[in-house]
Amino acid sequence: MKKEILIGFLVGLVATAVGCFIFIEFFSKLDFNKGLELIKEGNLESKVLTLGAIANFFVFFIFLKKKQIYRARGVLLETFFIALITLFLTLFSK
Repeated sequence: MKKEILIGFLVGLVATAVGCFIFIEFFSKLDFNKGLELIKEGNLESKVLTLGAIANFFVFFIFLKKKQIYRARGVLLETFFIALITLFLTLFSK
């Protein structure tokens, strides 16, 4: 059970990273590295993380459809983890 939750958590991390990459790569007119620099300069890390976490919805529902409940729980835990990171970035970036 714990292994399945951990797998879901790790898959959620990868999904969030891929979501952030897709957002930066396709919605920025600049290349990836320059986009990252602009995000850091503008203190937009929390917003990009939030947009990247949207990919977790797809992974979550795929796990539910396959009846892999514990992996879906891991994705949900990772989503809450990203929400906490976003909260801390928002509070302490000022």
